[in-house]
Amino acid sequence: MPTSPLLVLDDDPTGSQCVDDVMIAFDLEPEVIIEHLNSPARVSFALTNSRALREDDALAVQRAVVAPVLAHVTAPPPLLVSRSDSTLRGHVIAEPEALRDQAEASGRAVGGILFVPAMLEAGRTTRDDVHFCTTPGGEVPVGQSHFATDATFGYRSSNLREFLEERSGGRISAADVLSITANHIAGGPDKVCDVLRSAQGAWVIVNATTYADLEIVAAAQWRLEREGTTFITRCGPSYVHSLRGTPRASTLSADALAAHVTNDPPRGQHGLIVVGSHVDLTSAQLHHLQRNAGLIECELDAHALLGPEAPGYLAETARKVRESLDSNTVVVYTSRALLRTDDPDESLAISKRISDGVVALVQSVMVDRPAWVVAKGGITSHEVARHGLGIRSARVVGQFYPGQISLMVATDAAEHSLGCPYVIFPGNVGDESALTYVVGVLRAATEIARSPQRTRA
Repeated sequence: MPTSPLLVLDDDPTGSQCVDDVMIAFDLEPEVIIEHLNSPARVSFALTNSRALREDDALAVQRAVVAPVLAHVTAPPPLLVSRSDSTLRGHVIAEPEALRDQAEASGRAVGGILFVPAMLEAGRTTRDDVHFCTTPGGEVPVGQSHFATDATFGYRSSNLREFLEERSGGRISAADVLSITANHIAGGPDKVCDVLRSAQGAWVIVNATTYADLEIVAAAQWRLEREGTTFITRCGPSYVHSLRGTPRASTLSADALAAHVTNDPPRGQHGLIVVGSHVDLTSAQLHHLQRNAGLIECELDAHALLGPEAPGYLAETARKVRESLDSNTVVVYTSRALLRTDDPDESLAISKRISDGVVALVQSVMVDRPAWVVAKGGITSHEVARHGLGIRSARVVGQFYPGQISLMVATDAAEHSLGCPYVIFPGNVGDESALTYVVGVLRAATEIARSPQRTRA
């Protein structure tokens, strides 16, 4: 079904949860991304980390990535996907509209922008233009969830037409937004193509509750691509899988994972967990881990990371973590009280300074080569990977749950990170016990990898 390579501009590292054996570019040099697009997988996830950036800066990064790729990959040009949060946070409107402008500037006819925020594996679906998420209390419209109170990207509307009008400040009228409904999807790709051909540049909401829905829409999108009309896509992780058109990725068992928990070059016996996300689910998962995993804990005081004592505080904390890793798994987590102001840009700046402190700690600890690293939270996982572990390029090996929580192995990284399995754990997926489960699988895989039978083999 795919006729073009797939360039996924990912605003944090969690977009590859529904696929495996794809390349991830933390280093955004065009040569790296073009190499990925020319690989057998013909997919590159370019990690812009734009959810951590102001809008102008986010668009500047995106332009710097896309322009040289479009200039060099021309036969056929890549399909452009803006992958972001399935709970509607991020630069939802600006990023895909900028991609549309770049595609048109390169001579491509753009029929519109598909808005497909579904992440089916996490219970994020769209029905009758209303987007829903699953919470511990059951399914709710996403505007009624705590995700909608985000300090930087908060919103009120659950109806996606109204959401686009709200987030655009009225520039996009809800009445002008099209929808691919359940009835359209029931009519198959032909009916969906009819809707898309009528878009004339508009935003188009995709209502989806199953992969069968997404696959019909993807088939229609690829058909129009072959006819010469491209659509820019703003989506959650699930639709990337449908666009790629490959079988579902299998989940990782401890035994399968053991092949990636190598000791060449030699690594320590214990792993490091870094928790930065502040969503309610992450805090619940952290508390479950603390109660059940029997590990060593280290809380990072956010106020100390923001103050003049930060360098000395970080150095002493890193020393304690390195000593602790000699005897057990260590979880490092930022204090759970979220520091924010009424100004979204100021809140973003505070988050950035705290993230910088977390990265500095990880850089100090990685010299001791922990057996594996788990990073919890989208922005946290990007910064820890790119700057804490020095990963420039990586391959997705698989997931711990169907379509959720990816394991990556670096293909190009700082010397101390080579051979270190790295887990991208989003802040807003899984149940209360999910983090504990992932850590348990990693510990079991480490024991299997170090067993005399496996060592002799």
